[in-house]
Amino acid sequence: MKLLNRTQDLHDLGQSLWLDNITRGLLTSGTLANYIQNLSITGLTSNPSIFDVAIKHSNFYDAAIQQKKTEGKSGEVLFFELAIEDLRQAADLFRPIYDATAGVDGWVSLEVSPSLAYDSDATIKAAAQLHLQAQRSNLFIKIPGTIEGLAAIEASIFAGVPVNVTLLFSAAQYVAAAEAYLRGIERRINVGLSPRIHSVASLFISRWDKALMGKAPVTLQDRLGIAVAKRVYKAYREFLASPRWCKAAAAGAPVQRLLWASTGTKDPKASDVLYINALAAPDTINTIPEKTLLAFADHGTITEVMPFNGGDSETVIEEFAKAGIDVKKLADDLQSEGTAGFVKSWKDLLNCIESKISTLAATI
Repeated sequence: MKLLNRTQDLHDLGQSLWLDNITRGLLTSGTLANYIQNLSITGLTSNPSIFDVAIKHSNFYDAAIQQKKTEGKSGEVLFFELAIEDLRQAADLFRPIYDATAGVDGWVSLEVSPSLAYDSDATIKAAAQLHLQAQRSNLFIKIPGTIEGLAAIEASIFAGVPVNVTLLFSAAQYVAAAEAYLRGIERRINVGLSPRIHSVASLFISRWDKALMGKAPVTLQDRLGIAVAKRVYKAYREFLASPRWCKAAAAGAPVQRLLWASTGTKDPKASDVLYINALAAPDTINTIPEKTLLAFADHGTITEVMPFNGGDSETVIEEFAKAGIDVKKLADDLQSEGTAGFVKSWKDLLNCIESKISTLAATI
């Protein structure tokens, strides 16, 4: 089987494959263009950790950093200029896909500063500013699905800013994000604005199983993330069938698609394509680390398509409950820990840039 067929099978099923990576090297080498042409990649996502690694372990950004430093730029301002330069190039590569699908696909994502996760007003302001600065229609602004983030999501959608809701871990968190998106759309409809503002809702998968490594029975290892995904997929389908959503859709609102995030396998004993094989589902997106993408292209298989009714999700989740795992509490903990982790990654990224500046200055 050709490599193309394995990824194309998911595409034909109705699932978009987005790359969970971006570096200047991927762009300048033609690697991203190759993934688009030959591996059915139709979008990508970014985060502070990705940029931290890209800047720290390459010299692709050195000249740009030096130039921006001489212009008096530093910290967040300097970083966002670097990130937007990369994401503009990527967005342009995906623009034909975006146009051909009327905005359903062909997106890139840029995250607001994670330090704003619990500040609605600051997030709203940052989302609008970054989207304006990027000057690309097919660029999502990533906003976390925290309580404060929900208010920012609604306001940003109302303001016409496309949003990738990040750091979702449960059906309840997904529904809250979907309702925030819908409220923003309804507000636009009520004042005569176009409802065609796109969004995705990103559910994190592998972190569930990583959190329980060594804490759950061996028979349940690596099963909770997939079970939660099935439960959320059922909620997603129910939301899209609701009268309230159907009314918005009839007015022209696009579906806020469900996105599987954190789909690289964390357990060294498990299949390296565990979450790609298991999460084949129509009208969803799977954002895949580069290593996992290449592994799936080599030996991935679609064993079954995710059922609309959640399949065995409730049975599996009940097994975890019997084993003493409080799934609701764990979802809340994972969101809090994920938010704290993103803040740490953000600080690491800014420190990396300052270190790079110092290193470059010493070589002049």
